[in-house]
Amino acid sequence: MTGKDFEEPNGDEVQPDAEGADAQDATAPEAQEGTDAATQEPELTIEDILDAAQTDDAAEADHSDYETQLLHDLKRLQAEYANYRRRTEEQRHIEIARAKGEAVKGLIPVLDDLDRADKHGDLTEGSPFAAIAEKVRGVAERMGLVAYGAVGEAFDPQQHEAIFQQPIPGTTEATILEVVELGYRLGEIELRAAKVVVAVPAE
Repeated sequence: MTGKDFEEPNGDEVQPDAEGADAQDATAPEAQEGTDAATQEPELTIEDILDAAQTDDAAEADHSDYETQLLHDLKRLQAEYANYRRRTEEQRHIEIARAKGEAVKGLIPVLDDLDRADKHGDLTEGSPFAAIAEKVRGVAERMGLVAYGAVGEAFDPQQHEAIFQQPIPGTTEATILEVVELGYRLGEIELRAAKVVVAVPAE
């Protein structure tokens, strides 16, 4: 065998190193474990759990306070609306009564004439005039017109207008001695006070 037949390996060529490959394979799992550990979330402590619970309790308390305030506002609005409806209804009834009162006032002079005719004996029963008087009075009553003032009643300055005072022996309190004009009211609305002669105690 000559020197040409046997050639030594070229020093530039690198042969695989079995031990180096094994070392790289051995370190690979350790690097993977280190990566997994770095990506894992940190463990919660008892303080963290307590802080989170307190935060939830505070949020729940704020929500409860909001609901309580909302319920209070709703009840207040309901009460205000109920009062508004009540005042509106009362005002409506008053306005209706006033409008009816203005219409009925036109009948009062006619009723006064009928009362005077009755006192003078002009409304004899069965006469056409008496029939007409009954119809007019019926219309006034259906409209809610109420007449008041009668002889013998106690004098009330809120309802009666005294046009004359007559001292009467034995009288202990002021009473109506004579009704000059009847008073009229429609519901709670005073259309006219009764004009009366009042009997008062004699001195």
